[in-house]
Amino acid sequence: MADAWWDERYAGTDRVWSGNPNVVLVREVTGLPPARALDLGCGEGADAIWLARQGWTVTGVDISGVALERAARHAEEAGVKVDFQRHDLYESFPDGEFDLVSAQFLHSYGDFPRGAILRRAAQAVAPGGILLIESHLDHGPFGHQAHDHPPVHFATPAEMLEDLCLPEGEWEVLVSEEHDREQNGPDGRPAHRTDSTLKLRRKTR
Repeated sequence: MADAWWDERYAGTDRVWSGNPNVVLVREVTGLPPARALDLGCGEGADAIWLARQGWTVTGVDISGVALERAARHAEEAGVKVDFQRHDLYESFPDGEFDLVSAQFLHSYGDFPRGAILRRAAQAVAPGGILLIESHLDHGPFGHQAHDHPPVHFATPAEMLEDLCLPEGEWEVLVSEEHDREQNGPDGRPAHRTDSTLKLRRKTR
């Protein structure tokens, strides 16, 4: 079960992620008027907390109860309110529409229906709202670990856009790009990794 796998991973260490918001989220969201935001795969809550600090009303979703407990504690320490919800996003999804839906590195090994989840995410974007998808395009310095898991296909922005099956004329592509970034490997030394950004705006009706 995916939830058990992620619970075990989070329970195995005091902190899995850096605690800082994703750089692309900060870059692409700064300047947007704060409204309703949905953070998919929120993990330990760094992105959700950053959004709440900017004035957004935030719902953070993850499959791991361990991660969500940690995220709620971090939000309390930061003095912000976030509605953290536990969902297996293929089975259930938060109710309502959102002015920002963010999926930052929403990847998982195994039979993970990422395309179906992202299509559901697009449906949750309110008219005039933003869908922001940040993805890996390779394993970077963690390539050696990939041999221990089923193969993962890293979709390009063009492939993701096609797979979203968006109604013609309803969406505007704001950013579609691949980019290199530096990431520390398991040995602590910096290495290069290729990521991608897809930012879409749903047109007003």
